[in-house]
Amino acid sequence: MKKSVVAIVVALFASAALFANGAAETSPSAAGATTGPTELKVGATPLPHAALLNLVKDQLAQEGVNLKVIEFTDYVTPNEALASGELDANYFQHLPYLETYNREHGTNLVSAGGIHIEPLALYSKKFKSLDTLPDGASIAIPNDPTNEGRALLLLQSAGLVKLKDNAGLEATPFDIATNPKKLKFQGN
Repeated sequence: MKKSVVAIVVALFASAALFANGAAETSPSAAGATTGPTELKVGATPLPHAALLNLVKDQLAQEGVNLKVIEFTDYVTPNEALASGELDANYFQHLPYLETYNREHGTNLVSAGGIHIEPLALYSKKFKSLDTLPDGASIAIPNDPTNEGRALLLLQSAGLVKLKDNAGLEATPFDIATNPKKLKFQGN
């Protein structure tokens, strides 16, 4: 696991110019004016992304890269910081989210490589099975565009809702065609 994170960070470093919409063209490292370790500023959500990056800081330092991990607790701000050139790269999002962000914000951030996708599942402290889920139960779902869709697709695969035929990763509760248990959804 540690080796793959190092490879990802090195790939991010090698393609940081792609992420920053040209900001690297004027950076000291792009101009070849740096001496000593090269700093790489990467934005990440705390868990697991920043934690994974922090695991490889020492190894990267041995390779001449001073990794500076900047933590964000939302998904919009790290992309804003990347687009403005405050970051060299970020590490938190899957490609569908990046594409949606670019379309909605008029940016042209690009992927330097794939990352893992966080598992999504149904969890409850109250109910032992889906069969015991009562009518009108409240279910918390992510409130960002693509993860909300992933959650609704998961609920559909569990047979709890049926989405409209054209609903996909960007589905919202408005795309629910049938909801036999009259479930309520709360974004978080």
